[in-house]
Amino acid sequence: MKESLKKQVAGSHYKNMAIQPVEFIAKNRIPFIEGSAIKYICRHTQKNGVEDLEKAIHYLEIAKEFYYSKGGQDDNV
Repeated sequence: MKESLKKQVAGSHYKNMAIQPVEFIAKNRIPFIEGSAIKYICRHTQKNGVEDLEKAIHYLEIAKEFYYSKGGQDDNV
């Protein structure tokens, strides 16, 4: 385990996981929007409950609109 993953600022909801979301996201080169959704999905039972699921859904809505709406990524970027 990398030294930086042995500590967590504010809480332990990630440290208690077999694989921390940041490690999974980095090793799989997952983009920011999708990685943010993964982070909130992974922590909802240990931190903010339904609020974290709502945040994950919001990031998935952003991904859907950003990648698949008319005009795609070039819209308003």
